[in-house]
Amino acid sequence: MAAWISTATRPQDFVGILNINAMNLSSEDVAHYLRTHPEFFEDFAEMLAEIQFPDPHGGRAIPISERQIAALREKNGVLQEKLAELIRFGEENDAIAEKMHRLAVSLLKFHRLSDLLHGLNYNLRESFAVPHTVLRLWNMPSHDPVLQELTPTSTDIHILAESLLHPYCGSHILDEIRTWFGEDNPRLRSFAMVALRTQQTIGLLVMGSEDPQRFYPEMGTVYLMRLSELVSASLGHQGDDDEIRSQSV
Repeated sequence: MAAWISTATRPQDFVGILNINAMNLSSEDVAHYLRTHPEFFEDFAEMLAEIQFPDPHGGRAIPISERQIAALREKNGVLQEKLAELIRFGEENDAIAEKMHRLAVSLLKFHRLSDLLHGLNYNLRESFAVPHTVLRLWNMPSHDPVLQELTPTSTDIHILAESLLHPYCGSHILDEIRTWFGEDNPRLRSFAMVALRTQQTIGLLVMGSEDPQRFYPEMGTVYLMRLSELVSASLGHQGDDDEIRSQSV
């Protein structure tokens, strides 16, 4: 019989009550009986005060009521930790959402592609603490072809961007993309990539960090997707402005 039953309620004391052969009684038998006969503790309520359990935090025996209180405290502690975690996640998401809003407002102010790209890099660095950002664009008009972001890219880059339906986070990127980071390339350990699209794919935005865990495969990508959509819409608006200016000349 299980060791947690006190000497006042040993298996042989249960024989008359349970009408079971004590020699064949097992812990499972007792547990099954008590689960299927809840009225047992109504008929023998005084037994609850006598049953002793080992203290989970020490070797002494404690009453069942005290053990239940300890179990409730443990469960309450777990729930408090989960609640604190949810609150922390909520606060973090609120902070990111506020930063995304400020970025959107900022990008709406720019009417030249060069200004927009500068504003994007500044906001990602200062507001989102993304230390390294590179971007390459194609399939869009511009009156400033000397911009580094308009440097021609290979077919492999175009194929990658076309196939990138969701943000990528991890440590592996094409060697061609690594060269975009210049002298910072050797120090970078993790990357996030998002494709930029309007009616068609127009570019690739890549963010890098020296921290190997800054961008990792299992991380959430909801805000990276929103960033992709926001930057894509802003660039599409730039293309419309360039077309209007060219028609007015």
